[in-house]
Amino acid sequence: MKQTILLVGHGSRAEEGNRELVDWAMRWAKEHPEWEIVTCYIEFAEVLLEEGLDQAAAKGGSVLVLPLILNAAGHAKMEIPEALEAARLRHPKVNFIYARHIGADPLILTLMLRQLKSLMAELYFPDPKTTGVILLGRGSSDMAANSELAKLARWILESSEHELVDLAFTGISYPRIETAVMRQVKLGMMQVAILPFYLFEGRLMQRIGRQAEALQVQYPQIRFGVGPYIGFEPEIFALAETRVKEALGQKGEALLLECDGCSYREASAQASPHSHTHR
Repeated sequence: MKQTILLVGHGSRAEEGNRELVDWAMRWAKEHPEWEIVTCYIEFAEVLLEEGLDQAAAKGGSVLVLPLILNAAGHAKMEIPEALEAARLRHPKVNFIYARHIGADPLILTLMLRQLKSLMAELYFPDPKTTGVILLGRGSSDMAANSELAKLARWILESSEHELVDLAFTGISYPRIETAVMRQVKLGMMQVAILPFYLFEGRLMQRIGRQAEALQVQYPQIRFGVGPYIGFEPEIFALAETRVKEALGQKGEALLLECDGCSYREASAQASPHSHTHR
């Protein structure tokens, strides 16, 4: 019997972003005919988490749940584990295994450095000493999730010739991209390379494009470059495969996230239920 993999995406109000998860899964399935790959979403799309878990359970055997999510915030730490607990009650004969999210990893650093090199080429290879970099992520009320991005920004700084690498968020947390650009301009940057840390297309990626256009008008003396989202890069496929192997190597026991086993998780979920209005 094939191993069933349930890929859990965030979901987007932009339908092209939801289609990309399916395309990603189909491409991955060609590399792994030994797996049965099913997709679902946390919100904003058809086939939500509960239905996806039921569909995967219907395949029989064991189900490995892989959150195709870059940062472990409320979705990966609370919503998916809670849905898993309910699915185990509905399907007591199915062995559900929870894999880790993608997360900050040296492979992600390799990917982002390649994106940065491409942006520098689009800017006609300016001096990196006068080219600021902004790593632009989703933002979260979870400090640990934000710190993953901060770690990646530091890695980029220490692995490149750029003297200024800042972190910014599109929502929930701060600073926002306008503040980061203002700081870089004050510090003498003549070019700004913006690296979005997003897996797929969506309304936030579209918003980033509009923000960059507005910033170009606001700072006509500065040249801006904006990178693409990163979902179909080979490092993401490689990391997803690594997460599957890690989880299966644990003999069905999920690797712990930072807040797994915390007695405050349930209280936190009840006190501040997670929702998005920006996608």
